[in-house]
Amino acid sequence: MFASFPRLRAKQARGNSQFGKYRGRNMIFSKKMREKVFCIGLGKTGTTSVKQAFNDLGYKVGDQGAAELLIQEYGKRNFKEIIKYCGSAEAFQDAPFCFKYTYVALDQAFPKAKFILTLRNSPEHWYQSLINFHSQIHSPTGQIPTESDLKNSTYRYRGFAWDVRQIVYGVNEGEDPYNKQLLISYYNDHNNAVMDYFRFKSNLLIINLSDKSSYGKMCSFLNKAPVYAEFPWENKSKLVNEKSSL
Repeated sequence: MFASFPRLRAKQARGNSQFGKYRGRNMIFSKKMREKVFCIGLGKTGTTSVKQAFNDLGYKVGDQGAAELLIQEYGKRNFKEIIKYCGSAEAFQDAPFCFKYTYVALDQAFPKAKFILTLRNSPEHWYQSLINFHSQIHSPTGQIPTESDLKNSTYRYRGFAWDVRQIVYGVNEGEDPYNKQLLISYYNDHNNAVMDYFRFKSNLLIINLSDKSSYGKMCSFLNKAPVYAEFPWENKSKLVNEKSSL
């Protein structure tokens, strides 16, 4: 699955990695700006609440709209542009940071970065939350969006939602964009791949926001003093333009 990254690591060890060279030439930040934190759980796992918590803990949070527009660069596996974008802030969540392979590139580009994987109680809960939300923002009828709905949705730009289905989930024209088996497999594969990659590292925290202790665990992981007892539940059922549609 990560066949291309051992070569990248070998090149980085010799000081020739594109990420290492790019960081050295163009990404000279203050010490504070080098301390990155990435929430890499899929959308609809509480990432909007994590974003609010980041804000309240004093992090400069990346602009979600600008980050999501990197979808084409992600499709080309041009992680250099994603890394460049990370110079704009300290904390990030949702697309493209939750996409396959991105966390590997980020971990190599920012060796001191911390990563948070957010989970739902079950894959079924995640899938139902996803289709319920997308039915509200991408479908004019309130039903599960069709291919046509996604191509005509104006979130970010017309067709952005369909681009995500193709580039991220591998959905082709004429196929069901919300195939349950496909999406649940993606959810499980993503979480398993993250845990496998970080299995011998100490810079990953795994939390489920339904666990009341999860906020305290995150603050401890980030060495931050808590500002409230539990996570602020953002986007539990409301529609806000800046909430991720992915």
